[in-house]
Amino acid sequence: MKAIWISLVALLCCACASTSLQERLDAALPQYDEVGADVMPDTIAPIRSPYFDYDFKRPTFPSRTDSVFPGVDVIQEGIDRLAVAGGGTLVLTEGDYLSGRIELKSNINLHLQEGAVITFKSELADFLPVVFTRNEGIELYSLGACIYARDAENIAVTGKGKLVGPGEGSVRDLTMTHEVIEKVVNLDLPVNERIYDGETASFIFPPALIAPINCKKVFIEGVTLERSAFWNVVPTYCEDVVIRGIKVYSEGIQRGDGIDIESSKNVLVEYCSLYTGDDCIAIKAGRGYDGLRVNKPSENIVVRYCLAGTGHGGLTLGSETAGMIKNLYVHDCAFDGTDVGIRFKTRRPRGGGGQDITFENIRMHVVHSALRWDMLGSATHVGAQASRDFEVAINELTPEFSNIKISDVLIESSENCINVEGIPESTLKHVEITNLHATGKNYLTLNDVDNFVLKDSEVHCEECAVDSVHVSGFKTERVQVVQR
Repeated sequence: MKAIWISLVALLCCACASTSLQERLDAALPQYDEVGADVMPDTIAPIRSPYFDYDFKRPTFPSRTDSVFPGVDVIQEGIDRLAVAGGGTLVLTEGDYLSGRIELKSNINLHLQEGAVITFKSELADFLPVVFTRNEGIELYSLGACIYARDAENIAVTGKGKLVGPGEGSVRDLTMTHEVIEKVVNLDLPVNERIYDGETASFIFPPALIAPINCKKVFIEGVTLERSAFWNVVPTYCEDVVIRGIKVYSEGIQRGDGIDIESSKNVLVEYCSLYTGDDCIAIKAGRGYDGLRVNKPSENIVVRYCLAGTGHGGLTLGSETAGMIKNLYVHDCAFDGTDVGIRFKTRRPRGGGGQDITFENIRMHVVHSALRWDMLGSATHVGAQASRDFEVAINELTPEFSNIKISDVLIESSENCINVEGIPESTLKHVEITNLHATGKNYLTLNDVDNFVLKDSEVHCEECAVDSVHVSGFKTERVQVVQR
């Protein structure tokens, strides 16, 4: 790995005038093969967030170790034995394991040796009874996760083994797909009465692969995840979370997000490689009225040295943001073939938004939009509210994004370099983009924006016009736009 922090300053500030911005960025930013799981170091380097200080550490566990060998339903028994003894490491030796839901307990490290493969069962009975979970930003009781934990402390899933989600069976057959979740779950019911077990209601909400909820000191490292039935890694209401060196393969799986940070605090995501059927990394904070009721932000988050391959978004904020996203710092990542690079998503009826967000040192080539603010959504999900011509008064579910800094970004190819769809009653506010070199078909779309600054940048485009509606405070400083 290059000495990013030193080289970037030297190359961008002190290089000779004859060196182009593109060349300086290309030399300073990590290449696609210099990020991701294959180059993860053993040590966790200190973070350098502009928003918060935190000392992320590798966890320690009681010295006792127990090993299990391939067989059916041996994993939970091993975890329970260690938990009774006070904790330790459960080692899964090389081989194939078939398992229902696994529940981690405090002070347990579930360690998968290289060659150990857990394939999760495919029938509803293997994930009952239902557990407390949050699905797409709404609290309820359903299947939870293949590896689940609640109210635990000091837990880990580590090693070079593999997790494989449920195959064809009743879990997938009974998954709710007919409507958006807020139109299905009765929010007037107490949470403990929102039960989706295939009988109380005729459908279920599918299990994530790893999803601790309300846990502290969560550590996930090294494992590979495949064939998820839903999102892959989803810490929810958690604090002190480290996710590093994992590989996710969920291409072709609807809602197959890689990593979703849900209303969690003090989170580090680093050196992960993600090839997904939806967003590669997403930051979320609850949906609509239920998210407002809970009112827990996702805050104090660092994402660094990650590789996003196929997927809808390399790094996506939202669209469930009711509790707010705060103090997010993303740096030294590469997006190699995602639909969108950096994506900010809100919806008028979902609330929240985000503030104090910084992206630095990003390389990407993407299919559609490189920098995308998508705050209205589609009629499929929010009906007429997806149109900016549909008048909506400001209310408690009105979202807002503000105070965003993006710098030192190399967009190697894209359809749209910068595409902003704000909300008329809640404009995108206070965005500053510097040291951007972008290549794409379309230069810039700005709708419903206040105080948007682009400076010290260069854009090469086929269509170089600025398409704008309801914009104030738009400034460019030392920006060169070149028609291809």
